Order: sequence, then structure tokens, then C-alpha cells
Amino acid sequence: MNFRLPSLDGIRVAVLVTDGFEETEFTEPIDQLERAGAMVEVITPDDQSQVRAWSDEKADWSEEHTVDLCIADADVEDYDALILPGGVLNPDTLRTDEEALEFVEQFQRKGLLVAAICHAPQILVNAIDLKDRKVTSFESVREDLENAGAEVVDQSVVVHDNLITSRNPGDLDEFIDAIAELLVMRSAVLV
Repeated sequence: MNFRLPSLDGIRVAVLVTDGFEETEFTEPIDQLERAGAMVEVITPDDQSQVRAWSDEKADWSEEHTVDLCIADADVEDYDALILPGGVLNPDTLRTDEEALEFVEQFQRKGLLVAAICHAPQILVNAIDLKDRKVTSFESVREDLENAGAEVVDQSVVVHDNLITSRNPGDLDEFIDAIAELLVMRSAVLV
């Protein structure tokens, strides 16, 4: 994993999840962004105080991870970016949760960075207009993205304006690098 990200002091990042995310797609971005100085908060659509990943390999739940806020208590204005980890269960639940969809849409509407990996671009299908947006995702999600009007490519990471998408846990280094690079570029423009 890449441990040499640029300084992200003063950057605030929201991670939106519910139970059933892919563990490394949750823990690695948080770990690396926090080490680079970003303040990262875990947000859920309900009052959960803990969330857990689902491991297909182990056919079991992971250890619990602490939640910082529920969406009702989170303000998009407080953040520079939103990360949507994949996994199968997590995006499938969030893509039908109206509060979660509105939260994602607010980030997009304000031009803030939205980063989705693996199955998480499924959430984007229901939350934002993907017509003519260039994206990537886990293979099984690509047809949904195409049906939503997106241009789908098979690349490790795709950056289109304020939207970053990636295919799977094997692409995490490039995904996290792209998030950090775009955050640094955007913060430099605002200074």
C-alpha cells in the first residue's frame, strides 16, 4: 500500500457505509488519509454506533468499526469529499435508502469530490445523473452504469470532474492516490 500521500491537513472526508462493506475498501482509505492529516468521519444512514464488513471468504462478519455520525447529524458543508466503499451488501442497502441517496447527491450538486469503489458505483446510479460520465466499477455493476447513461471503461481508476471510481480492492493504491491528488488540487485552488 502507498503510505506517502501528500499532506491533507485541514481536509475533511466523510465515509458513508452500513453493514456489509468490503473491509479493505473501508479501512485502507481511512488509514492512509488520516495518516496524511485528513480528518475522516464514518457516517451511516441510521443510528448504528458500529458497522461491520462481510467477508465472502470467511462467510462471516468482521470486527466492529466505530461510527461517528448518522446522516441526520451530518452536514455536507463540513466535508471536502465523500468515499463510498464497496462490498455487495453495503451498496445494495444504501442505493435504496433515500437519506443516503440525498447525501450523495448533495456532494455531487455542490461539486465536492465523490469517490466510489467496486460495487459502490451502484449507489451513484440511484443518486446522481451519470449520463455521459466516464466511470469504472466491479464487473457485475457495469451494465447498470451503462443503462444509466455512463461511459464505462475497464481501468483501475477513473477521474471525471469531481467523480472518482475504481474497480476492486486490487486498485486501492491508485484509488487512494487519486483521492489525495484531487483533494490537494482542489484545496490549492481554494487558497
